[in-house]
Order: sequence, then structure tokens, then C-alpha cells
Amino acid sequence: MLKKAIISGIIFSSILLGGCNEEKEKTSELVLTDSEQEVAVDGQENTGLLEGLKNEIIDSIAEQTGIDSESIVIMVGGSPIKEIIDVSVSFPKDVKVDDTMIQQIVEDSIKKVSETENIKINEENITIKIEKY
Repeated sequence: MLKKAIISGIIFSSILLGGCNEEKEKTSELVLTDSEQEVAVDGQENTGLLEGLKNEIIDSIAEQTGIDSESIVIMVGGSPIKEIIDVSVSFPKDVKVDDTMIQQIVEDSIKKVSETENIKINEENITIKIEKY
């Protein structure tokens, strides 16, 4: 009985380790063409820009409204290269917030970051959603 358990364990371990080795081989064969590398770089730049925008919006809202930055939930998406930005800002239900003020803070933050990064973003392509949770 003990012998069967040991043999089963060895076989299971061998299969598991063999599968891990197979994955390493497949991953090491990944080769990007020049156009794919450019897309990857653009994606990294977009991520950095959107993260900077997110931080700027949170800091501005916290500074101008006095709301704790930990209670602000924000999602930023879109493509600054295509001049499209989507922002969703959420606050706790018990926090009294003027939606037009928050919208203006978000728009000002987008303008500030886009000027800093030398990116033109058309106001018609900005979507702002304000919610309470």
C-alpha cells in the first residue's frame, strides 16, 4: 500500500515537473516583430499616462473637496493617442459631493496632464461618470 502511494507520488511529480518544463520552452520562443514591439511600447506609454492621470485626479479631488483619497475609487481608461479618455469616479454614499464640481476637477486634471505630456485630447471625446457606492 505504501509502495503504491510512493510510486503514485513520483509519477504525479514527474508529470507536474514535465509540464512546467514544457511551459518554459514555449515562453522562451516568443519573438516580436518590429510593429508588435511598437504596439507594446505604445501600450506601456498609455498605461503610464493613464496612471499619472488617475493619480492627478485623486490628488486634485482630495485637495479641493477635503475628501479622504482612500475613499475615492477611480477608473481611467481610453487611448490618449486616439484622444479618447473615459473616467469613472465613485464616492461613499454618505459623502456629500457636488457632481458638477467633481466633473470640473476631472476635466481640469485631464487638461493639465495632457498639456504636460504634449497630447491633445478633444473635450468631446472625454466621458466622465460619477457614482456613489
